[in-house]
Amino acid sequence: MPNSKPRRSPLDTLLSLLTLEALDRDLYLAQTPRGEGRLFGGLVAAQSALAASATVPHERALHSLHAYFLRPGQHGAPIRFTVDRIRDGRSFTTRRVVAHQGGEAIFNLDASFCVAETGVAHQDARPEAPPPEGLPDWEDLRAAM
Repeated sequence: MPNSKPRRSPLDTLLSLLTLEALDRDLYLAQTPRGEGRLFGGLVAAQSALAASATVPHERALHSLHAYFLRPGQHGAPIRFTVDRIRDGRSFTTRRVVAHQGGEAIFNLDASFCVAETGVAHQDARPEAPPPEGLPDWEDLRAAM
């Protein structure tokens, strides 16, 4: 077939959507996929978290976030992310990101990043369980019921 472009894998497509272009110190641009209806909010949230993390030292991991979906996003139009550096502390870093599309704010994210620290853990050990391939087939279990 002449002029046929090789299809990109879904992973390559996702990775390209999660690659932000740095326009200025705290200003980023991301592309959106083609489609119909409203833009998937999880993509905008992920892109916002990436914009925030681009302004934080690498030894600090995303600790918590709080977000508001303000307006529906549109497919095929780029999103501009502005990052406000709220606080840079010894252990915690706070960022606020506003995602703009078509001159309107569509999403707001407050994110906290922290340095990994050891501390008290309240998690029980994982119980013993067979590997997934050692479990009975779901269809066989349903038939037995």
